[in-house]
Amino acid sequence: PISIRVPILIPDYRERGIVSGYREPRSSAAACLLSAFQMSNETLNIWTHFVPAWYFAWQLAAALRPRRAWPFLAYLLSCCLYPLASSGAHTFGAMSRRARHLGYFLDYAALGTYSLGSALAYSAYAFPPEWLGGTFHLCYVPVAVLNAALATGLACYSRIVEPARPRLGKAARTAAFACPYLFDSIPIFYRLGACAARGCAGPALPLHGRHTALALLAGLVFASHLPERLAPGRFDRLGHSHQLFHVCAILGTHFQVEAVRMDMAALPAGAAPAALSTLIPMGIGAGASLAVVALCSASLGRVQQPSNILHIKE
Repeated sequence: PISIRVPILIPDYRERGIVSGYREPRSSAAACLLSAFQMSNETLNIWTHFVPAWYFAWQLAAALRPRRAWPFLAYLLSCCLYPLASSGAHTFGAMSRRARHLGYFLDYAALGTYSLGSALAYSAYAFPPEWLGGTFHLCYVPVAVLNAALATGLACYSRIVEPARPRLGKAARTAAFACPYLFDSIPIFYRLGACAARGCAGPALPLHGRHTALALLAGLVFASHLPERLAPGRFDRLGHSHQLFHVCAILGTHFQVEAVRMDMAALPAGAAPAALSTLIPMGIGAGASLAVVALCSASLGRVQQPSNILHIKE
């Protein structure tokens, strides 16, 4: 039998409903890399985001050739970063408590950047025509920049408070993911609702609808811990909620990329914004998120965490 040391009181390591399959919580970097090729409860979490990151990188490389559509390129870059950061966090999360927190802090910063990339693409290509140039359109990207930084901060904060207040930590992290998505998607929700009421159709709308459905499903499985909470131990390595969350998120992003591509193709030639109107907000949002990560990482030494260890025989 293999003895695996599992912290029984550290909520950010031991997941609800996941009984076994944990890696040694003080593994070396080499052991963490090797664990990607061994079946643990993190293996599919690693691969369900690592492989898609390179698929989106291929999409980005292809988009560089025809023309320089800056919002689309920035958005595709964010689609590469968030699954790659997530895969890294899951791979090296067993090295130490600090490495685990830092990995997920960077993961949250990448998700914040992805939300901003989505907003830049929506603002450039997917806004309802009657909203273009209005107050909401003018404020949309600046608010998305602020949301990216606030979401990163709230998600990082959720990890710091989670050991003492697990429910608050989970609620804060769920809100950090949900709020930017809901704000970014306001133009899409309007278009879907308007077309449902008027009976209009367009090639991009079904894809936006699929992305929306998968995003809502991803949020549901992330927040509910289904199915493992109904049968603890049954889904430890295959089929638990975080794996389903990854799959739904990646499929949703795939449909989102295709929908944005169609919206972009439908615009008149030369209608895309200039480079600076994309690069400046993207740089500010990413820089602010990284600054939040630095601040939260510096605070880790002041956070008390229990160190009880349980030996589980498998």
